[in-house]
Amino acid sequence: MIQEQLRDRDIYDERVLEAMLAVDREVFVPDEIKDMGYDDAPLPTGRDQTISQPYIVAYMAQSLDLHPEDKVLEVGNGCGFNAALLSSLVLP
Repeated sequence: MIQEQLRDRDIYDERVLEAMLAVDREVFVPDEIKDMGYDDAPLPTGRDQTISQPYIVAYMAQSLDLHPEDKVLEVGNGCGFNAALLSSLVLP
């Protein structure tokens, strides 16, 4: 996932790439589709919502250019994957 879906598509921020490795996307999807947890596609969360594809999440995180001293407030995130990823970028 990191090489083909992210690096090869211009995700270059090493902190974002490390966060994408550290936060298990499969934890945020229903058990019956955990094997699809790292597919390059949005996935249903079982709550009439989807979890965004990994590239989109990484792109948004990279665009924010977050630093450990920054604060993030995310409202209405859905399954929590984005919030988990962003928190790993701003918490010391």
